[in-house]
Amino acid sequence: MLYQSTRGSGKRLTAAEAITQGLAEDGGLFVPESIPKVTEKTINDLCAMPYSGRAAHIMGPFLDDFSSEELSRCTFDAYSDENFDHPAIAPLHKLENNTYFLELWHGPTCAFKDMALQVMPRLLTASLLKTGDRRRVCVLVATSGDTGKAALEGFRDVPGTSIMVFYPRDGVSEVQKLQMTSQSGENVNVVAVEGNFDDAQTGVKAIFTNESLRRELNELGYFLSSANSINWGRLAPQIAYYFSAYCDLLGAGEIQPGEKINFCVPTGNFGNILAAYYAAEMGLPVKKLICASNSNDVLTQFMNTGVYDRNRPFYTTSSPSMDILISSNLERLLFNLAGKDGDTVKELMTALSSEGRYEIPDKARIEAIRVFTGGRCSEENTMNTIADVFSRYDYLIDTHTAVAYRVLSDYRDFTGDNAPSVVVSTASPFKFSESVLSALEGMGAVSGAGPAVTQTDTSGLGLTGTQTDTSGAGPAGMQTDTSGHGLTDTLSEVTGIAIPGPILALKGKKPRFTDEVAPAGMKDAVLRFLK
Repeated sequence: MLYQSTRGSGKRLTAAEAITQGLAEDGGLFVPESIPKVTEKTINDLCAMPYSGRAAHIMGPFLDDFSSEELSRCTFDAYSDENFDHPAIAPLHKLENNTYFLELWHGPTCAFKDMALQVMPRLLTASLLKTGDRRRVCVLVATSGDTGKAALEGFRDVPGTSIMVFYPRDGVSEVQKLQMTSQSGENVNVVAVEGNFDDAQTGVKAIFTNESLRRELNELGYFLSSANSINWGRLAPQIAYYFSAYCDLLGAGEIQPGEKINFCVPTGNFGNILAAYYAAEMGLPVKKLICASNSNDVLTQFMNTGVYDRNRPFYTTSSPSMDILISSNLERLLFNLAGKDGDTVKELMTALSSEGRYEIPDKARIEAIRVFTGGRCSEENTMNTIADVFSRYDYLIDTHTAVAYRVLSDYRDFTGDNAPSVVVSTASPFKFSESVLSALEGMGAVSGAGPAVTQTDTSGLGLTGTQTDTSGAGPAGMQTDTSGHGLTDTLSEVTGIAIPGPILALKGKKPRFTDEVAPAGMKDAVLRFLK
């Protein structure tokens, strides 16, 4: 399997070369030249395998320069009892008839990013050996909250690697922040960026495409790679859990072989739902992929209109991992919608950079809505959904999962589609204790609650302000408790649910990393770290 850039230039690379490089030199994302197909028999065979076997089998055709033994060893080590607290790794929880939650937060950082980032460092180190590159790799990460900690944990003290994480200073929960800034390891660094996730992500992409910086790093014995889902080595492992969920439904007798199901995915940077799209393209029986947005509903608008427009207010919400207006992985979908025409994708990305918007042709939009639909959930409905699900089903969900469940409910009400549907649950509710606790007990239960939803003008005029989302805003996702543990303890007491071990282990931890930079200072921060 060879990989090409979504923007059309550059030579074809092997999987190991694409994983090592991370981002194409023209700024595009690597995509496979073809999509391997699976049969109904293959899916039936997967049902008999543990999760690690399913993952190795699904990734195999995409990573065909890795032997089956190499992939099996990578997945067996990644999805171990030491790393995950549930034997199924990615278990399904049945809420009611035809509704299931795919719990992707049983790993070492209590978020879905663990599903890929426990495997990716193993793939990257193996790729370095295959490509023969003897330089040290610096893994750069822009995070909206969960990727950062999962990447830090995955790459901590991995020989031949350094990792640097940039996060939006005021755009993550206190638990997420402490998870990152207290990270152990001799090869790690964490820096806050003045701005939002889009600022951090844009800064990292600019570093990747800076030729003079690449030359300077080469002289220092380094090259750059990425652990964001722009790296195919991050995205490929995510395809596996969609197949695994389908297998578990089959095994439990909840669906019949070949029966189509829906997946509803809380979506920010488009990587998680894009993995579901690749699963569907491979042959997984998918009826509809439902893209769930919070108040930053740029993707929902795109799905419904074919227009991508980031010229809109930016909201800091209680689901911060979705507070994104520039969804990088959408470029891979655009490449397919454009008939794999890199020039068209390049034109669209240029328009997004210069004008902040683009519109796809009707033919491409018709193809998109064949598979996708989108929906939006306000802050008020997010809070109400958390309380309602816990009251009715004694099941606790985080803010991102609540967005997806509410969007699924609205979709069913509007369409009458009652096909079996899986809500992709992306984080432990204890990572967002303030918001979840206030949803259950009211704002009075949370002392010193954060500000209202913050709206930032993105038109380039430099205007900022604080405003309540007109659809009904609740509390912001920022905890003002300096440790977050008082609220986490209270949430456990209120619900009777034990705090997950990785979050409990944060008690008493102090930040190691306190640096802050403006977006323009990110390149210099990388050089200081590596020098």
